[in-house]
Amino acid sequence: MWVAIATTCVTSSLFLTGASFNLLAAGFVEKLSQVDVRWTDWFMTSAPAVVPLLLLIPLLTYWLYPPQVKQCPEVSAWAAGQLEKAGPLTRREIILAVIVVLSLVLWVMGGAYVSAATVALIAVSLMLLTGVLTWSDVTGHKRAWTTFAWLGALIALSDGLNRVGFIKWFAHGIAIHMVGVSPRLAMIILLVVFFVAHYLFASVDAYTTALLPVILFTGAAIPGIPVKPFALLLCMELGIMGIITPFADAASPIYANSGYLPAKDYWRLGTIFGAIYLIVFLSIGIPWGFLLWGR
Repeated sequence: MWVAIATTCVTSSLFLTGASFNLLAAGFVEKLSQVDVRWTDWFMTSAPAVVPLLLLIPLLTYWLYPPQVKQCPEVSAWAAGQLEKAGPLTRREIILAVIVVLSLVLWVMGGAYVSAATVALIAVSLMLLTGVLTWSDVTGHKRAWTTFAWLGALIALSDGLNRVGFIKWFAHGIAIHMVGVSPRLAMIILLVVFFVAHYLFASVDAYTTALLPVILFTGAAIPGIPVKPFALLLCMELGIMGIITPFADAASPIYANSGYLPAKDYWRLGTIFGAIYLIVFLSIGIPWGFLLWGR
């Protein structure tokens, strides 16, 4: 269970489409700093820093939180039986697989022609036309529609604050106190602050709305900090910071309340893994960002 939530947080940072808050953050970046965030840009920047974390998770978990039961051959037999009961793929499942592959291709290779949101709308439309979903299935997801309207409103409000100059004014007030600090050190400080401050928030979406624009403009106001890699690294931190507490993102409470992860273990492991995530991410991500996108 711990490997599952730890991996979920990492893969959320690996792909632009790995979590809804990534698209929210990308929307803020594009609105506030005029930096285009494409799927390929995100992946090229994140992969060198995030893929090593995926490789480390099983090893670290086995060392820091070893399982009591290390062998269970009955599980394989049970899983094989369940697959046999499920039978072959149905027509709807095959169509869904094709739509998923098409969406991934458009997200990866079609960024210059179609936005990530449009790809999602195309996928939903195809599922409706082919009968994979019914309109009742779509309208029944009230939480998704609420999130859709809420995030759109939040982006519009943040854009309004930017238009009247509030965010720039606030960010420049912070940047003044970082005069004389080297660009890389300033970037490290801001990324660490952005990561650690999430201990005070229970929602990544709310956290993104409240703090990302301020930190983004603060970095942009410091001479020498390249805006694109800084903006991308800020966005990518949103996923990995989900490991630090049992309420850090939407997935965390599900695993924390599963009955398999006692609260004391979750907090202890969250602190340890959060520190490891941050150190590895910054150690690789910042030099790679400077190298990839220049100054």
